[in-house]
Amino acid sequence: MTSQPETQSAPARTYEVRTYGCQMNVHDSERISGLLDGAGYVRLDPAAEPGRTPDVVVFNTCAVRENADNRLYGNLGHLRPVKDKHPGMQIAVGGCLAQKDQGDIVKKAPWVDVVFGTHNIGSLPVLLERARHNEQAQVELLESLEVFPSTLPTRRESTYSGWVSISVGCNNTCTFCIVPALRGKEKDRRPGDVLAEVEALVAEGVLEVTLLGQNVNTYGVEFGDRLAFGKLLRATGQLRDKGLERVRFTSPHPAAFTDDVIEAMAETDNVCHSLHMPLQSGSDAVLKAMKRSYRSDRYLSIIEKVRAAMPDAAITTDIIVGFPGETEEDFAETLRVVRESRFSSAFTFQYSIRPGTPAATMENQVPKAVVQERYERLVATLEEITWAENKKLVGREVEVLVAVGEGRKDQATGRMSGRARDGRLVHFAVSPEQVPLVRPGDIVHTVVDYAAPHHLNCDGALVSHRRTRAGDAYEAGRVARTAGVMLGLPTIGKPPTQPTPAASACAAS
Repeated sequence: MTSQPETQSAPARTYEVRTYGCQMNVHDSERISGLLDGAGYVRLDPAAEPGRTPDVVVFNTCAVRENADNRLYGNLGHLRPVKDKHPGMQIAVGGCLAQKDQGDIVKKAPWVDVVFGTHNIGSLPVLLERARHNEQAQVELLESLEVFPSTLPTRRESTYSGWVSISVGCNNTCTFCIVPALRGKEKDRRPGDVLAEVEALVAEGVLEVTLLGQNVNTYGVEFGDRLAFGKLLRATGQLRDKGLERVRFTSPHPAAFTDDVIEAMAETDNVCHSLHMPLQSGSDAVLKAMKRSYRSDRYLSIIEKVRAAMPDAAITTDIIVGFPGETEEDFAETLRVVRESRFSSAFTFQYSIRPGTPAATMENQVPKAVVQERYERLVATLEEITWAENKKLVGREVEVLVAVGEGRKDQATGRMSGRARDGRLVHFAVSPEQVPLVRPGDIVHTVVDYAAPHHLNCDGALVSHRRTRAGDAYEAGRVARTAGVMLGLPTIGKPPTQPTPAASACAAS
């Protein structure tokens, strides 16, 4: 139950959400925003009110990366003098790092008002109100999921693309990963609930949906259907005629990858031919030490099947360099698998110790200098491969979903940016006459005339431009919201700034 944070005669309290980490956190932040909107708070628009300090700052944290702790406490330190100058300001910390550190956060930063975990996001408005009333920090964390997060109200970050969680948690025990300890065992939504949320988004004009899970292809384990994920992909195809043009998912686990998923991807028109599948290492010895329940030949066989069914598929991955005990021979195996896989891009990480994981206490930790040197070789190899793969697309026509915030140099170059169906970043030229006509959410077709390792350029005239309902919504200043409990009907609100794309949900420690 929530209450108005102020009396109706007082101005509404403003808020800001700062998000770190994976797509799961980005989507959780959409829920946090939806909850605060529903409790009467108003999202602060920095562009409209530059320099104004929000009444509430929420940190949605990540515990996966090495500098996660330092980054959070550094930012909290920067906010302390700001809070001292603004009586009534509140600071809340949630997410994986909050679930890990719990009450230690208010011991290290006693000016924090609320600490909440990954399992009780829905409690945030009440905790903020209680902290204000009691003038005392509120720390509330649960050890298991309170309600499935997607039953909570959600303020969507885009008019054209939406995240939809199909599961939360993870049943694997990878020795480098702390996520299962912080997000719990896998919990699956019923297929009908997932499809209802997707259909609600499509009704608002959203034309691209990404299905989210720590391991999406184990979806169905909780209700006893190991083929449920492939069936779910096929079911989204039935929404193609209603306007669902693109379906993506992240991230699958190689050990659970089944042929029926490949068939569903190939045979369902709106499922994009893009696959993000974490490799982590190409060495069987390292994979065993990581407790990754597949080996390199299994991984390569999946890629071979995917490309046989979808020759145009773009495959991306996650790779960790310098896992404890990794030898030069092990690293050479990773380079071999990378060369054979021909990835279109990769998230690469230097292994770092994460307290609470089995790998943290393993012997034979690799010296930092050795990890750095191997990392540089890996990046150079990947850039050579991704550039060669992108060059194959020069001269080809690509379909691009126009996006916000993808091109940092767009204003200087006179280009706009978006994503091709296979997920590649595309910068494309528009004439001065077309600039006001082409909107985020619209679809353009254009021809690639230059390839770089991480993007494609299209500087010729557009082949075509199709205005969409998502583009209409962006132009009108609307964004889809999904109501909590039984999903309900989406409502309309002003779109915020686009979030930065994040790495996959369980990338590295």
